[in-house]
Amino acid sequence: MLYEDETILWRFALPRAGWWRTAQRARLPTRPLSQSQIKREESLKRQAWLRYRSWSRIASGVLLRVIGAVQYGTSKVFSKIVPHFDAQELRQYIHQVMATFQKTEKEVVMVVDRSGIHRAHKLDATLDHYHDKFRFHFLPAHCGHHLNPIEGFWRVMKDTIGAGRCFGDLPQLYKRTRQVLMAHQERPIYAFHW
Repeated sequence: MLYEDETILWRFALPRAGWWRTAQRARLPTRPLSQSQIKREESLKRQAWLRYRSWSRIASGVLLRVIGAVQYGTSKVFSKIVPHFDAQELRQYIHQVMATFQKTEKEVVMVVDRSGIHRAHKLDATLDHYHDKFRFHFLPAHCGHHLNPIEGFWRVMKDTIGAGRCFGDLPQLYKRTRQVLMAHQERPIYAFHW
């Protein structure tokens, strides 16, 4: 049994706590706006946002995405660093996991949340390929993170990797992430509570 989830690592240190000046309240116009004025203001807002709407443009060179699963009863984590969270990457990850468990004759059950990539139709061929050897078990909707033990691992891993430091570029973050994941296989950084 494997507990699977995805996480994102940032190149820059994200504040965990802090203080900021409270935002000013939006001022409502005292006179009613005409329909043409409302349309004009909405159009200006859309034009201003067009430069920033592309998340990939904002996040390129900043994010590192990791898919991982922990084996029940052990501290063994199977992970893969991926460029995107999509069904194609999950299919490749399933093939990687099944290559590891191919020698055992037991069925592999992967416990997953109900996100879109786990329910994608692109996975049907892969699930059919491993018909009696692999299956998904979905967690209940809105169950929170306490039912998936890999969430605690992600938290400790992020603290070990980043802990308030910024990386000069994405390859440095990639290298540090690989070091932490490989070191976990040798000597676990997190004790899973079953």
